Amino acid sequence: MIVFDLHCLQSGDRFEAWFRSNADYERQLEQGLLRCPICQSSQIAKAPMAPRLPRRTEDQPGMVIAIARLASRQAQLLRNSTWVGDEFADTARAMHLGEIDAAPVHGEATISQAQSLIEDGVPIASLPLPVLPPHQVN
Repeated sequence: MIVFDLHCLQSGDRFEAWFRSNADYERQLEQGLLRCPICQSSQIAKAPMAPRLPRRTEDQPGMVIAIARLASRQAQLLRNSTWVGDEFADTARAMHLGEIDAAPVHGEATISQAQSLIEDGVPIASLPLPVLPPHQVN
């Protein structure tokens, strides 16, 4: 199946339609079977379509590049960190109090849990980008 962006030469409306092939599109067009869904005109043509090519890195906007670099750096930092999920606040507090050995961990905390940790002097930092739990990653 192939999808084409089509436009009505009479009204200027744009719509898309699916065909088995380009030949199928041409056959339906020649037989007058294609109609504008708005005005029912049979004066239909393919609309110009931008090619779907991946952009080279140097062509990407600066923000896209910056976020990609940030995501890469965050992933590097998390490689040596253990996911503790919703036990983050308890784990961080236990490490801070010396109840368990200190180690790099990451997980989830509510705003009130994070505020409580900060107020108690527990060193934590928010990650700039969201992190999927390991069981949700393909």
